[in-house]
Amino acid sequence: MDTNMKIGIIGTGRIGEALIRGVLAANLCQGDRIFASDVDEERLDALHSELGINTSTNNTDTIGNAETIILAIKPQIIASVLQSVKPQTLEGVLVISVAAGVQIRAIEENLPAGAHLIRVMPNIACTVGQAISAISAGAHATESDLETARTIFGSVGRVVTVPESMMDAVTGLSGSGPAFVFQIIEALADGGVHEGLPRDIALELAAQTVLGAAAMVIETGEHPGVLKDMVTSPAGTTIRGIHALEMQGLRAGMMNAVIAATRRSRELGG
Repeated sequence: MDTNMKIGIIGTGRIGEALIRGVLAANLCQGDRIFASDVDEERLDALHSELGINTSTNNTDTIGNAETIILAIKPQIIASVLQSVKPQTLEGVLVISVAAGVQIRAIEENLPAGAHLIRVMPNIACTVGQAISAISAGAHATESDLETARTIFGSVGRVVTVPESMMDAVTGLSGSGPAFVFQIIEALADGGVHEGLPRDIALELAAQTVLGAAAMVIETGEHPGVLKDMVTSPAGTTIRGIHALEMQGLRAGMMNAVIAATRRSRELGG
């Protein structure tokens, strides 16, 4: 990807700000080649002062100065935002949408014919550089466009490419998944507190245990069941705990959570 490209970000909420910081930290471009717009002037002023990016409350300013536009805005306002700018300002620009649940066809209706569009589903872990983002290409997006999206979102974590038909499942698994894992971490810590550990130590043990287990899955490439067996000695403590989890239906519960979240994503997407 051209590291001298100009990136525009409409919306400087958690994801928008995380992308700005990720792009700068990865040295994909300098602050003076990032253009951001939002309705929150105070937030824009703070980002400009700290990061040296260009800011405006006018979306047309952002679009008119950038080669790649990232729509980091709420799903319900994406159509009005696109309709508020002149269509010609979007010609020849790569548009990347992170608006959850908004399908490619719904965005393309508000773009010039033949517009290059990519839909991305990141998750909240982008705020700490540990996101997993799924990207899907619109009808006119090129391999170069996909590479641009992979590079930008790779600055805040890992990236996978999927057909758009899988985006609801992505939302149910990795989009909603952090909340499920937060509950697991809290529950593990509660178990430790029940057995006498101080709350702060229990929470650190629980969080680092989840982080370490996830790293082992990613870095070793082993099936989770194989890794589980590495820890599970005959008649030991771990198998006793696993038996308790099976009695409580942990795996079915987690599967059902992903299935329910996926179905809700389909409902919201129409």
